[in-house]
Amino acid sequence: MTYCCGVLVQDGLVMVADTRTNAGLDNISTFRKLHVFNKPGDRIMAIASAGNLSISQSVLSTLNEGLEDPETGAREKLLDAPTMFQAAQLIGRAIRHVNATEAQALKAEDINYEVSFLFGGQIKGERMRLFMIYPAGNFIECTIDTPYLQIGEHKYGKPVLDRAITFDVELYEALKTSLISMDSTMRSNLGVGLPIDVLVVRTDVCDADLNHRIEAGEPYFHDLRSRWSAALRAAHKNIPRPPYKDAK
Repeated sequence: MTYCCGVLVQDGLVMVADTRTNAGLDNISTFRKLHVFNKPGDRIMAIASAGNLSISQSVLSTLNEGLEDPETGAREKLLDAPTMFQAAQLIGRAIRHVNATEAQALKAEDINYEVSFLFGGQIKGERMRLFMIYPAGNFIECTIDTPYLQIGEHKYGKPVLDRAITFDVELYEALKTSLISMDSTMRSNLGVGLPIDVLVVRTDVCDADLNHRIEAGEPYFHDLRSRWSAALRAAHKNIPRPPYKDAK
């Protein structure tokens, strides 16, 4: 399993992804799922992946090496895309290209080959954008009304984002809420786990403000987890007991 979330606020972009992949209780591995493509000062793009690891790695390799344009024959690379929208379209084409090559064999072995991606960043002169790209290669874009997107095992981390994330939230407050969302997911699903990769990008900087990996035992994340659990217990205790009683 996987959990990745992206939050787009007025001050910039936050992306968070776990690194756990497993094919059973006795086969747990760590792979990076948050990948950064960067030309400092000109553009920064990040992709978080969920789903079949071999397919997602093939899509990322295709984006690095270039996908042939059927009309011109030129090889289009992600970092050369003129706009974020066209970059999202290129990722969709790369998914379909890899599926055309690999999906039939995986399907014959009854292996789930679907992948999904979060794609965010900024090209100089454009606004910051965040997309969720589906297994078929189509995509939606994050909006001010709902300034976050999730892929993977998202249901456990969604409630805290619903309650706490708005477009005007300060950037590192958005990061804190994203980490609480990740912790909530980790507490309820053993298929999501440390290390956690974190990216923070400020609007109009076109470079990473923070590109960090949270390892097991890191003091801040350990403290955040403890404080959040204690705060939930205290809130529960402070809510009055229900006044309901069966009529006799």
